[in-house]
Amino acid sequence: MRELTMNEIEFVSGGADECTSEGEGNEYAGVKDTKSIGKDLVNIYEGVVEATSHIIERVANAL
Repeated sequence: MRELTMNEIEFVSGGADECTSEGEGNEYAGVKDTKSIGKDLVNIYEGVVEATSHIIERVANAL
């Protein structure tokens, strides 16, 4: 197995010739603030549960 060149390392690691600034951070699937992703997922789940409950109630009242 051979060693990678600097160009190959930059290509596979996503690196560049210079570091990014502190404020930019990394991006994961379009999400830059991963600290709040858990709270966002919980809010989405609770919204889906509330909407489903509302639909079930409307159907039950219609019958």
